[in-house]
Parts: sequence; C-alpha cells; structure tokens
Amino acid sequence: MADDTDRDTTRERPTDDETPPPPRRRKRWGLRILTMIVLLPAILIALWIGIALNWSYSEGNRAGYLQKFSRKGWICKTWEGEIAMINLPGSTPQIFAFTVRDERAARELERLMGRRVEVRYQEHRGVPTSCFGETRYYVVAAHEVPEFGLPTIPTPAPAQPGTSATPTPAPTPAPPPR
Repeated sequence: MADDTDRDTTRERPTDDETPPPPRRRKRWGLRILTMIVLLPAILIALWIGIALNWSYSEGNRAGYLQKFSRKGWICKTWEGEIAMINLPGSTPQIFAFTVRDERAARELERLMGRRVEVRYQEHRGVPTSCFGETRYYVVAAHEVPEFGLPTIPTPAPAQPGTSATPTPAPTPAPPPR
C-alpha cells in the first residue's frame, strides 16, 4: 500500500493507436560546408571589387598629346589610351597609360585624338582582374588644351571687290649706316 501512494496516478498510459513523435531532422552538414566554401569567397571577392572600384587611392590631372585610344579586350571590352606627356626638348616623352570606363569621356577622347588634352583621373589600386581595365588609372573627364608657345597665324582678310587680290609688299628697311 505504501507503493500505491508513491506512484503518480494522474499520468495516462500511451495507447498503441497514438502516432509516435516525428523523427529529428537530420542536420545537413555537408550542404552547409559546401555553401560556406562557395558563398563566403564569392561575397568577399564582390566586396573587394566594390571597394577597389569605388574608392580612389589618388586623383589628379595629366596633360599631353593623345596618341593612342582604342577599345580592347576579348570578353571584357575597355577603353585604353596613352598620352605622350610633354617634357624638355630633346628628351623622350613619358607615356601615361590610362583606362576609361565612362562612355561620355570615351567619346570626348575619340574626338580629341591627336590633340593636346588634359585628363582628370582617379587611381584605383587593388582591382583584381584586367576585366575592369588594364591600368590602375581611370580617366573621368577630358578636355582640349590650347597649344602654348606657338604663334597664331592670322588669316588674310577677304579681297574687296574692285581691288587686286595680291597684297602690296611691305617696304624693305634701309641698311644701317657705316
């Protein structure tokens, strides 16, 4: 009788027609590891590319003669160009190689081919592939610079009707006295 008082009589006994609890879900460790091996490096590379292309290391201007400008690449087409920068007479010119990502700046540089130009650039270090450009200098704007040191040649005025088309020669100066 003492045994009857120690038992919990409020608990019901399970019957055979009750369904057992669902089995525990298996953890898919292999799928999780594969996802981390593929997804984590992809996210890190995308973050690296985004930072390298959006924050510039330095900015500046360069001037010279635009001597080469072309669209290059097998898969990733980029605009690449070269400016021969002006140095001292008799020395070899320094070449500034650059990349253009902006289509408006590329059209302007195509128009200025062979002329003296000034370009505004940004330097992006650490860009991982050449798909974004072959150089680390990205031109964002360009404009023509007038030639310096060269005299301007005046254009002759059109001939007036009724006058001769040949100009009168200037008088020659007298020789200096001895």
